[in-house]
Amino acid sequence: MNRSTILVADDDAAIRTVVVQALTRAGFEVQASGNAATLWQWIEKGEGDLVITDVMMPDENGLDLIPRIRRLRPDLRIVVMSAQTTLMTAVKATERGAFDYLPKPFDIKDLIAIVKRGIESERVIDSTLTQDIVDETLPLIGRSPAMQEVYRTVARLMPTDLTVIINGESGTGKELFARALHDYGKRKSGPFVAVNMAAIPKDLIESELFGHEKGAFTGAFARSTGRFEQAEGGTLFLDEIGDMPLEAQTRLLRVLQDGKYSSVGGRHAMDTDVRIITATHHDLRRLIRQGLFREDLFFRLNVVPLRLPPLRDRTEDIPELVRHFLARAANSGLPWKTIDVEALEALRGHNWPGNVRELENMVQRLAALCPQEMISTHDINREFDQGGRVASSNAERADNKGLAQSVENQLAEYFAAHDGSLPATGLYDRVLKEIEKPLITLTLQETRGNQIKAAQVLGLNRNTLRKKIKELEIPVIRGGR
Repeated sequence: MNRSTILVADDDAAIRTVVVQALTRAGFEVQASGNAATLWQWIEKGEGDLVITDVMMPDENGLDLIPRIRRLRPDLRIVVMSAQTTLMTAVKATERGAFDYLPKPFDIKDLIAIVKRGIESERVIDSTLTQDIVDETLPLIGRSPAMQEVYRTVARLMPTDLTVIINGESGTGKELFARALHDYGKRKSGPFVAVNMAAIPKDLIESELFGHEKGAFTGAFARSTGRFEQAEGGTLFLDEIGDMPLEAQTRLLRVLQDGKYSSVGGRHAMDTDVRIITATHHDLRRLIRQGLFREDLFFRLNVVPLRLPPLRDRTEDIPELVRHFLARAANSGLPWKTIDVEALEALRGHNWPGNVRELENMVQRLAALCPQEMISTHDINREFDQGGRVASSNAERADNKGLAQSVENQLAEYFAAHDGSLPATGLYDRVLKEIEKPLITLTLQETRGNQIKAAQVLGLNRNTLRKKIKELEIPVIRGGR
C-alpha cells in the first residue's frame, strides 16, 4: 500500500525539521519547503495528499494560498498552523476552506492526529464559506492555550447549524461568543436576538419567547410578537437558561422536537427556523438532580458544549485585554492612557472573580480618573484597595439572595466532590456545624473579640453565643468583652 505524502511549508527550519521527523516516524512520506512558491509547484504537479502550511511565509500569506489550492484541487486537505493565535486566524482558515487549524506552539501528537484524520476522512466544504472576513474588530481577545481551544471550537462550528450551550462564569463573555457564532456563521444575514432568562419575570417568559394574542391574559391589549418570531431565519440566544421555569422548559422542548410553536392564547402552530444558542453559569446537571431542569431538554441543548475559561485561568491574556480596553476607552472620548509593566503584573496577580467584565470596568475607571498618562502599580493597588472596601460595604448590605447564592456555590462544590459517596445520615447537622463555626469566628474577628457586638450582629443572645464559642472550641480573642 502506498504511503500518503504530506506537503509541509514553513519558513522556520527548526519547525520543518520537527514536523518532518514526526510525520516520517508516523509512516508518512514528507516533502518540506520554506516558501509558498515551492509548495504551489508541488500542488500544480498533483503531488501530495495533504498540505500543512504556515500563515506567515516570506513570499506569500498561507491563508491567501488556500483559495487557490481549493480551486485547483478541491479534495486536497489543508491544515493551517500559525503563531498568530487569534480567533480571526482560526476563523479565516476555516472560512477559506482549511481542514483544520493548529496554533503554535502545538503538541506534535495533536498534529499527527489531525493529519491522520485528514487523510482518512472525507470532507465536504460549503462553497459559501470562502468569502473573506472584512471586519477585523471581533472583540474576542486572548492568545492563551485555554482561548486557543475555544477559538478552534468556534471555527469548527461556523459552517454548522448545531445547537450550542456556552458554559462559563459571569463576566467571561458568553454573549460575545454567541454573537461570534452568529456573525461568522451560516445565519449571519439573519437577526441575532438575545434574551436573558434571569431578567424576565417567570410568569412572562412564555409570552416573551412565543408572543401572545390579544386578550390572552389581563393586560394583553394587542397581539405581540415573541423572540422566536423576531429571530426567524437567524439566531436566538437564550442567556442564563438555567433560570428558565419548568413550564417554559416544556414548551421550549416541544419547539426543539417539532420545529413548531404557538403563541400564548394562539390556536395555530407556526413553523420556526431559528438556531438556538444557550448560555449558563449554573451546573445544569446539578439542577437536573434537584428537579429544577428537564433532563430531556438538557440533552437537546447540549449538542455542542463550549466552555469559556475564567480570567484567572488565562492571566497571560491580561496585557492584551488591557491594551484593547484602553484603546476602546480612548475611542469613546476618554483620555489616552498607557500602562507600565509592573502594573500589568499586578493585574495578573489578581483573582478576578468578575472575570473580563471586572477587568474592563477597572480599565475604564483608570482611563477616566487616573491623573497621569501612564498607569502605575500605585494606581492599580489603589483600585484594588477601593474595590475591597466597596466589596466589604456591599457585603454588609447583602440581601438573603446574594448570601444564599454564595452558600449554594460552596455546597455545589461539596456535592460535586463527594458525588456518589455522601454520608448515609446526618448531613444536615454536619453542614450547619461547618458553617456555624467559621461564621462565629469571622464575626468575632470583625468585632475584635467584642462578644456583645458579635451577638448583636449575629442576632444571638449573648449567653447563647458564649455557649457556642465553648461548644465549637472557638479561640477567644482578647481585647473584647
